[in-house]
Amino acid sequence: MRIHRGGPAAAGLALCLGVLSACGGSSADGAGRSDAPPTAGGTGAGTAGTEGTRGEPAAPESAAGAPLRGKVIVIDPGHNGGNAAHPSEINKQVPIGNGTKECDTTGTSTNAGYNEHAFTWDVSNRLSRLLRAEGAKVTLTRKNDTGVGPCITERAAIGNRLNADAALSVHADGAAASGHGFHIIEPIAVPGHNAKAVPASLRLGKAIRDAYHSGTGVPYSTYIGQNGLDRRSDLGGLNLSTVPKVFIECGNMRNSAEAANLSSASFRQRIAESLAKGFEAYFS
Repeated sequence: MRIHRGGPAAAGLALCLGVLSACGGSSADGAGRSDAPPTAGGTGAGTAGTEGTRGEPAAPESAAGAPLRGKVIVIDPGHNGGNAAHPSEINKQVPIGNGTKECDTTGTSTNAGYNEHAFTWDVSNRLSRLLRAEGAKVTLTRKNDTGVGPCITERAAIGNRLNADAALSVHADGAAASGHGFHIIEPIAVPGHNAKAVPASLRLGKAIRDAYHSGTGVPYSTYIGQNGLDRRSDLGGLNLSTVPKVFIECGNMRNSAEAANLSSASFRQRIAESLAKGFEAYFS
């Protein structure tokens, strides 16, 4: 996901980097295979754009006493599969606490056509299953990978309404092909909005960073941030969050080596396992 820095966003869809960008189409990755991400009505199904926490099966006995047991966690799969076909909806300006920005964007893709929205949906569902197995109550900000949005304002509001213990927005970047590595995007205090949650968000960011780096072997980003961390005040999903929240850019989809990893179902499982370890560390 490429996100514009500074000033109102230009009209139309823009190429993805820090906010979300324009790379449409659909991915056949996982189609008809057992490792394909679930669709509406499956693991990620929910209502009103979210996956409800009610009616979940009881956590297994092995989760008793674990750091995640009973924790309310919101996972935000970036973008959505229907965004590209609805430009007027996703390009509308919404308030982000210190200005305005597009409601949502389409995200990036690999050169081979594996879309970021499909990647984030798959990783988020894999992660949700792992977190639930440890007793967490997990909500997704969207119910499938065929819809539109929700707007960045609603993505933040979901975590706020649930008074979540932590929230993570999952993305992959669309930087220059020469760049590689992952980074965590942490919030900067926006008065009247996220200021009280920023200290905890910074702790969450470092826990996720360390676990991801250790578990996947992906290096820190070579093109943005420092030591795998970048702080920003232009993202509505962070500015409007009153609960601890960070973004992760899991790698650069335009870099051929990282695109191969991000397109691999087995590597996406490794990503999910690493992110789960990050939450464990944060709550320990």
